[in-house]
Amino acid sequence: MDSDDIILSLQQVSKIYTSGLIKVTKTTAVNDISFDIKKGEILSLVGESGSGKSTIANMILRILDSTSGRIFVSGTEISEYSLNDYYNQVQMVFQDPFSSFNYFFKVDRVLNQAVDFHFGKKISKGERLKKIQDSLKLVSLNPDEVLGRYPHQLSGGQLQRFLLARILIIEPKILIADEPTSMVDACARAEILNLLKRLRKEIDISIVFITHDIGQAQFISDRVIVMENGFLVEQGPTKQVFLNPQHKYTQNLLASVPSLYRKWNS
Repeated sequence: MDSDDIILSLQQVSKIYTSGLIKVTKTTAVNDISFDIKKGEILSLVGESGSGKSTIANMILRILDSTSGRIFVSGTEISEYSLNDYYNQVQMVFQDPFSSFNYFFKVDRVLNQAVDFHFGKKISKGERLKKIQDSLKLVSLNPDEVLGRYPHQLSGGQLQRFLLARILIIEPKILIADEPTSMVDACARAEILNLLKRLRKEIDISIVFITHDIGQAQFISDRVIVMENGFLVEQGPTKQVFLNPQHKYTQNLLASVPSLYRKWNS
């Protein structure tokens, strides 16, 4: 991979949690993980609950500090950025769209906050409205149907697309998508996955897609990283990893989806 194309780089990153006062217990959530993601690439982190996927996401987002190792965005170590500069480059869509909204406010507030964060107060009222409307149209939402509503008046799929519209306003280089389809219905899942693939093409954003669903990882990603108990056990192009899995854990994950496994190995 050409170093000029690398937008995010993790180098020997580990996270160890400690608990207890008298008897201290240490738990290694992420163990010596290294990987890169290039501009415009979708990379999936796959593994069961407790494998370390979300811990990696939280370290990239600077919610958690790594115990050791270094993380770089655009060639600069993430601790060197101011928080405002950093979050203009790195954003996240969380698992539960319902918890991302304050139910006392209309959904418009989320997009107005994004405009204020990215552009400040210098933007005119007309420009503000146009950016909000354009971002909603890009995620296949009709502004006339969703603006002015409260969160409980929209479906989970609509709320998740609303949060993606917020991402488009900020225009980050990297999007962390942590199980973004797990709390929406099957129809909305397909819409969200197709939308992420379309956004990657249209705005050249890099996406770290976190999932335990092998099928979704196969559908959306260019490359896959498989994690088990905090360890990176396998990585490579999606077809290579899923068609010819080398690690026993990856083989077991694929075997747990019998129809998919049989199809690829027939």
